[in-house]
Amino acid sequence: MARLSGRVAVVTGAARGIGAAEAIRLAQDGANVAVLDLSAEACKETVEAIEATGAEGFAVACDVSSGQQVEAAFAEIAERFGRIDILVNNAGIIRDNLSFKMTEEDWDLVLDVHLKGSFLCSKAVQKYMTEQQYGKIIMTSSIVAQGNRGQANYSAAKGALQSLTATLAIELGRFNINVNAIAPGWIETEMTREAAERAGMTMDEMKDRFAKGIPLKRFGRVDDISNVVSFLVSDEASYVSGETIHIAGGPASSVI
Repeated sequence: MARLSGRVAVVTGAARGIGAAEAIRLAQDGANVAVLDLSAEACKETVEAIEATGAEGFAVACDVSSGQQVEAAFAEIAERFGRIDILVNNAGIIRDNLSFKMTEEDWDLVLDVHLKGSFLCSKAVQKYMTEQQYGKIIMTSSIVAQGNRGQANYSAAKGALQSLTATLAIELGRFNINVNAIAPGWIETEMTREAAERAGMTMDEMKDRFAKGIPLKRFGRVDDISNVVSFLVSDEASYVSGETIHIAGGPASSVI
């Protein structure tokens, strides 16, 4: 029997990249998976891949920075599946710039999606998890929580997510809910490719430039992330809570 058989998972920002890989992996582990993104249509390929595993996939359009939309989305998911066991907060955007050039709008957008969105989704899912006395919540932080040039907004949001993780782990532990964070390093995704293009590089050029500083000498793959998430949301990790797990090919301090 698959280790997540009978479980229901929600993955935000699951139309592509890391979120899609996480959703598909949880389906391979036996969970039915609801995927959230700004457009349900954008999640079509992810849902098809979920259903190819034999699990049920369900796409919901949701702006995670809107409390009203988040509440409605989780109510719809709970009505469809009868329960929600797992939440992976993955939705995110980047609006990089040096701090003195960064606009207030770009600051707000990044904090709203990464930090406020993760808070709102975690808040919405709590009532279902506390009632069933079971739940797993994952936050997506980053190695740049330690700070990175040109990413004041992103770094601030990712650092705050680690604090939110610890706080929710303390508050929700009595209800048998585990809350952990992952902190990816350099991962090859469409978002990374787009960042390379904005910097005037190809993806291969970016990999050649930055992989030199990674002890394992390579960029990560989306499966490197989904494999860790698969463990953290399983009962095999039932005594792990409040932790931030770096997935960066080496110590976080060595790869920024």
